[in-house]
Amino acid sequence: MSRIISQRYAEKLEFYLYLGLLQWIAISKAMAEQGSWWVYLSSASVLLVSQVPVLLYSWKSAPVEGKFASGFREQSLWFGLYLPLLALVSQLPGPWLAPLRNTIFLGCLASLSLHVILLMNHHLTQWVFSRVWVQRLSLEKSVFISLSLIALILSAMAVSSLGLDRYDTAEQLLIGFEFNAFQILSRFPTFLSYAAQLLLMYLCGYLLFVLNNRLLVAQVLRQRGLLLYLLSCLAVVGLLYPFMAELLTRLPLSQRLGGLFSKNPFVWENAFAALMILLLSLPLLLAMQWSKQRAALLLLEKEKTQAELDLLKQQLNPHFFFNTLNNLYALSLQQSPHTPEVVLELSDLMRYVLYTAQQPYVAIDEEVDYLRHYLHLQSIRLKDEFDLTFTVQIQDETFLIAPLLLIVLMENAFKHGIEPAGGSGFLRMSLRIDSNQLYFRAENSFVGQEKSQPGIGLSNLQKRLELLYPGRHRLQFYTQENLFKAELELENAAHPLFNR
Repeated sequence: MSRIISQRYAEKLEFYLYLGLLQWIAISKAMAEQGSWWVYLSSASVLLVSQVPVLLYSWKSAPVEGKFASGFREQSLWFGLYLPLLALVSQLPGPWLAPLRNTIFLGCLASLSLHVILLMNHHLTQWVFSRVWVQRLSLEKSVFISLSLIALILSAMAVSSLGLDRYDTAEQLLIGFEFNAFQILSRFPTFLSYAAQLLLMYLCGYLLFVLNNRLLVAQVLRQRGLLLYLLSCLAVVGLLYPFMAELLTRLPLSQRLGGLFSKNPFVWENAFAALMILLLSLPLLLAMQWSKQRAALLLLEKEKTQAELDLLKQQLNPHFFFNTLNNLYALSLQQSPHTPEVVLELSDLMRYVLYTAQQPYVAIDEEVDYLRHYLHLQSIRLKDEFDLTFTVQIQDETFLIAPLLLIVLMENAFKHGIEPAGGSGFLRMSLRIDSNQLYFRAENSFVGQEKSQPGIGLSNLQKRLELLYPGRHRLQFYTQENLFKAELELENAAHPLFNR
């Protein structure tokens, strides 16, 4: 249940972002009126009603990364036309608009801003994570880079605060939110000195972080338990903090900032600060360790699944081609004029299986061509004419499907229905493709009692569907008198949310 809820939240994330943003506007309006519930409820109602098209669009459409190909027209309509027009209308003169003017305008501005942020975030994320150096960044390197940037920023702000009475006094220097490029360049040696000293302060904590990551969490906590981990934290702090505290108290910048650290290194405050670095970084490190373990388990599961799929394909393909070669041998003994044509059809089938079908997913038109080759081969091979219909309706040609799935149902229909029944048999099949769903149905006659246990083909098909389409397929069989029906539904593997 929790997995379904989290998946639905991920799919509708943008809707909740827009909804939460509008609620914050209503909350801010209520705050300005001493916490009035009437102001909050009225503002929220106005925002929700005026933003209905945007909320419906964000609920019905795919996440922003899937909108560029198909949703440009709707984006232009709601975000390029509706919201700007609504913002202009809200500013028209009129007594009925007076209490709503500001609320509607803020809602339009906020929704437009959020939409731009989502688009920029998509492009920026794609660009950043496509860089090789970003993919190679570890947690420790990321933390080090962040600390270096913080040291440079604070150094620039400290140098920019020099000489300003509200920050720079005889007793101490306060780092204000100031940035003066000219002053930084004119006092560049001071800027570098401050940056180096600040970075040295942060590196003392960074050393504790690295020890916690590589030794205390990775080795002690995982292998020896929580009690020994806590005792090891105390031991590390006891060994390091006096020397770190002595180093930090001697930094000129520490004295210039009014004595950030006590001149006496042997005080509880220094030890407590060092211990807090270890304990506060513990949840992050545990999350990273869990993430690595989960990634490793997913990789092992993927490798196991791929091995099982390869084994199932090895079982399926020889089974199919063994039957076809037997049929070809029978035709050659009869010196049938259809033999060359059967050889050509068989070569097309083998080419598809050996090359195209080795891909995880194939285009639906390639799979349909393969099915038609198979039906043509069967119509040549069988002597008795039988009732055969195969209708195909494809609305989305970009639909992707795992190869060699539908052929199993066809082959089963011929083996257990058409061949035993001869000329009195029939096979009716239909394939329909919507934007995100495949519907396949096969109805065939059969003679005698249908087997309760599926053969190797249907058994492999069920296993492959469970591996490739977990929770995204439906396969059902029906038997009524001398009629056997198979129905299969699949989701589109090309859909942006398929692998989420």
